Amino acid sequence: MELIESPSIQLIDSFQQVRTQSEKLCEPLQTEDFVVQPVVDVSPPKWHLGHTTWFFETFILQPYVKGYQLFNDSYNFVFNSYYESVGKRVVRTDRGNLSRPTVADVFAYRKHVDAHMLAWLENSESIPERAATLLALGLNHEQQHQELLLTDIKYILGNNPLQPLYRPSVAEKSTAANDVSFSEVQEGMHTIGYQGEGFHFDNEKGVHKVFLHPFAIRNSLVTCGEYLEFIRAGGYQDFRFWLSDGWAWVKTEKAEAPMYWHKIDGVWHQYTLGGLQPIDPSLPVTHINYYEAEAFARWAGLRLPTEFEWEAASRQLSPSAPSTSNFVESERYHPVAQKPGNLQLFGDAWEWTQSAYLPYPYFKTEEGAVGEYNGKFMVNQMVLRGGSCATPANHIRATYRNFFQPNLRWQFTGIRLAKHI
Repeated sequence: MELIESPSIQLIDSFQQVRTQSEKLCEPLQTEDFVVQPVVDVSPPKWHLGHTTWFFETFILQPYVKGYQLFNDSYNFVFNSYYESVGKRVVRTDRGNLSRPTVADVFAYRKHVDAHMLAWLENSESIPERAATLLALGLNHEQQHQELLLTDIKYILGNNPLQPLYRPSVAEKSTAANDVSFSEVQEGMHTIGYQGEGFHFDNEKGVHKVFLHPFAIRNSLVTCGEYLEFIRAGGYQDFRFWLSDGWAWVKTEKAEAPMYWHKIDGVWHQYTLGGLQPIDPSLPVTHINYYEAEAFARWAGLRLPTEFEWEAASRQLSPSAPSTSNFVESERYHPVAQKPGNLQLFGDAWEWTQSAYLPYPYFKTEEGAVGEYNGKFMVNQMVLRGGSCATPANHIRATYRNFFQPNLRWQFTGIRLAKHI
């Protein structure tokens, strides 16, 4: 078994920072907010806090820390998400039906596991390479849940008839014009997939070449003002713009606008984590599903980019996220208007692509239970790229592949347009 040197102070700090951030995001909540599950896709905040803790206990403390005692041997059933190889679990729809463990119990659980994790990190002269890999996965896994936590909190509060405030908004107003120009990418072979030694998920592995025909991609996200034009033009009433499944969704859901949009006295408003606000036409539109994004693109006479086009364009146009990108650290918790020089390829809103979520060539599932992390979900979902205003800045990269079912829109999801040239 290969060993690595004693964990660095930087790694210990990263562990503490990630664990603290999850709890910081929950500070504005009342106790009752922690236990609500309005729909199957939304998990109670206390479950997120418990599940991310369970990950470290199950995959690191139990196998690698001699003599470690479980905090509560029933918690594997409560906080296991979808790992069949780890055992039975609470059905996903029932996560909000559990009054116990209490919120206080979950915070005590976090404190217990954190203490043992830090003792292990601080006192180990060396740790197995596999454990170090699992630690990196655990930290990135918790960052994923921080984004889910924030969007789940928004759904919980935004669907409460009182529409309570999460935190006062610090979103910026803008009168600057959005850059609706397009940048061209010439045809040729492009390398897709993660290259390097840093952390990356298994679905980014399998570096391979793809041939792309010449295309152009827009230099900004579609705004609320542009999407309002689609609504006013009868976009939700015209089947010609919709995929068959999308049109069925429109009729079933009686959809007429993005999630969280409300027409009040003839004026469109949207619920944000900063409260209910009039629509700002300069801000990127968000909380739309794949069907809506695809329909808007058709209405505009354009299309969505493929995930390969998006990755190739991001490498050419914005090799790294600009310092002005809007991630969770800004504490705005909402997309902001485009700033000069920032193409919004990273941050603000996840961008739907035309690509189905499928394995790359040479994809291999990881050994053990963590092999269930991504691979088994590679069906009936679409790929999104770029991160959002709820994504940690150090969590995103050009090769990161997010994925959701085409009908879902509770995440900060938006639109970037592309076209053939």
